[in-house]
Amino acid sequence: MAKIKSSTKVSAAAAKSRRRTGAKMPAGAGSGNPPVAADRPAETKQAHVVRMLQRDGGASVTELAAAMGWLPHTTRAALTRLRQNGHELVKDKRDTGETFYRIVNAVRPTRSRKAA
Repeated sequence: MAKIKSSTKVSAAAAKSRRRTGAKMPAGAGSGNPPVAADRPAETKQAHVVRMLQRDGGASVTELAAAMGWLPHTTRAALTRLRQNGHELVKDKRDTGETFYRIVNAVRPTRSRKAA
């Protein structure tokens, strides 16, 4: 009985053509982001966080992380950056024991980061 040798090698051109079998999508399609109206600028992540912190009940790190799709340490870093930019954050506890943050007033003047 003779062994049959299978051909498993594929030429580089054949492999390349197999990778490009999908239909091309137009630019911007499939990105998952809805189009933004031309008359209104897109809201920044920082503006979204500030809006959440200005609510009456404020926002916890867990709520902010879930809303923004961030990890907790990224969320805490964003809070630190808001403090550095002059927002006055108040830290408090809810009845459940969860810590939450609120912005209590408008932006206060900050010193330059390069001045130190």
